[in-house]
Amino acid sequence: MSPLAEVLSQSALHDVIGLLVKVVEATGALIIFAGTVRAFVQFVRAGARGRGKVAEFTRIRLGLGQFLVLGLEFQLAGDVLRTAVAPSFAEIGQMAAIAAVRTALNYFLGREIAQERAEIEKGGTAAPSAGADSPPHRAS
Repeated sequence: MSPLAEVLSQSALHDVIGLLVKVVEATGALIIFAGTVRAFVQFVRAGARGRGKVAEFTRIRLGLGQFLVLGLEFQLAGDVLRTAVAPSFAEIGQMAAIAAVRTALNYFLGREIAQERAEIEKGGTAAPSAGADSPPHRAS
């Protein structure tokens, strides 16, 4: 293969990767945006119905957190793609720093989601069921 063909191939590969990076990052941004809009609509509806309870807001936060985690994963995938073809040391360092921050965000968001979900499942912040005015340990 001639040097010119090699350069054109690498240039074309960079162009294709650049397009893929834009698509993947745009997808991540759209996921985060969709989750934010969804959470806002749920928040407004809960307030309008007068159901502004802690359990309702916790469920909204959990839903938003899931969108954020997924969107951040797409953003990280875009960063990995960006450095897939002949990265420089500067690009590798920059990607490592970005990956570390996004991974930490994902970790803490995921941990908070798991804790909130466990809290809801055991009834800590869940809305009380109908007719549960008295404590369950009431002696007869």
